[in-house]
This record gives sequence, structure tokens and C-alpha cells, in this order.
Amino acid sequence: MEPIVLRGHHLLCVHGFQGMGYSPAFVAKMGEIVERIRDPRQDFPIRVVRDFDDACQACPNKGAERCEASPDSEEHVQTLDRNVLTHLGLTAGEVYLKSELVERTRRLVAPDDLAFLCAGCSWYEYGVCREGIARLRQTEAGRQERKTAP
Repeated sequence: MEPIVLRGHHLLCVHGFQGMGYSPAFVAKMGEIVERIRDPRQDFPIRVVRDFDDACQACPNKGAERCEASPDSEEHVQTLDRNVLTHLGLTAGEVYLKSELVERTRRLVAPDDLAFLCAGCSWYEYGVCREGIARLRQTEAGRQERKTAP
């Protein structure tokens, strides 16, 4: 199976995605990716990158070689990617199983971490990413409780 390709910061975005985006095409593509990642029955390879990924291919701000949303947007998204990859202990270009990436995010990212990891992101102010990470962590807490219940 060919891995899907996701840039570092999109590894966090998928947990809070609520159908908002840069264009209908971007929302549709991100929605497809999110649906697969949130489906606990599916496990598949994901190549983690610090460059255009599968979601970026549908973004109206995608230039030939860089994000063109604003003059400093490429540097900004690169910083977000670097922050997330460092925080999760991931290497750009490597392939990981979806289950491993979700588990790392669940264990290593708290909602309050997003203030730093997502600093300057225009979507951060909506709070959906914090809610998504909180849900992800709560899901794991519920699983742990069921495992230890008599």
C-alpha cells in the first residue's frame, strides 16, 4: 500500500478538523484524510514530510515550490512542521504506521501544548484543535479504564 503523505503540522490538524479550510477542494481532500485517520479499523503507512503533502495538493495557496498564502507563510508552515516533528520525535521523510502516529500524539501532545506547537496558526483561535487533542486523550483514558475494570 502506498503511504499517504502528511506534513508535520497536519498530524495535529487531523484531530481537530471540523470542515473548515482554504477552499472546497481543500476541505474535501482534508476530509478524506481525516476520515481515514479517525477510523480505528484502518491502519496504513504515512510518510511524514516538511513539504507539500496530500492535503496541500488541493490548497489554492500552493505555489510551484512554496506556500503562497502570504509572503512569510512558507517559513511559518515550516516552523509548525519542525515544532511538531521535534515534539513527537519524528524524522521527516520516514514512514510510520497511522496507529503509531496517533498513539504518539495521544501520549505526547496535551491541549495546552498547541499554544506553542501551533503558534501563529490562523485556525488555532477557533479552539477546534485543542478540542480534538482533548478528545484524543480522553479516548485513550477511556480505553485504559476499560482495560483495568473487573
